[in-house]
This record gives sequence, C-alpha cells and structure tokens, in this order.
Amino acid sequence: MGLFDFLKAKKNTAETAKNRLQIIIAQERSARGGPDYLPLMRRELLEVIKKYVNVDIDAVRVDVIKDGSHDVLDISVALPEN
Repeated sequence: MGLFDFLKAKKNTAETAKNRLQIIIAQERSARGGPDYLPLMRRELLEVIKKYVNVDIDAVRVDVIKDGSHDVLDISVALPEN
C-alpha cells in the first residue's frame, strides 16, 4: 500500500505544478496584449498605497478589460486584514 501512496503523491504534485503553470501562462498571455504603461502604473500605484497601508507587490493588480468598444481599467488591491 505504501508504494501506491507514493505514486499518488507524485500525481498530486504534478497536477499542482500543471495548474500553476496554466495560471502563469494565462497571466503572460493577458499581459502580452496589454498597454505598455500597465507595469509602470502598477508600480506607481503600489508606491502610493504603501504610504498608507503595508501591502505586498502581488496585492495590486491592474488590467485592461474590453467592454464592447471601450477599454476599462480594472484596478484591484488586496488589503491586509489588520
């Protein structure tokens, strides 16, 4: 039974790695079509937010979403619970 548990654990690890890779690829694809100013805007927003709240760099997300014929700037900030 121990041998089968070992094989099962590898499958879960491989599945987790596969899911993480899919997320990274999706993020890269969405960033490729985005405007060039988004990374700079994200850094500047993070600097301003850090003046008031201690947040991680991954807490700020800036995306451009198509809404019909308009582009909408979507800014999301995950604030700490404290």
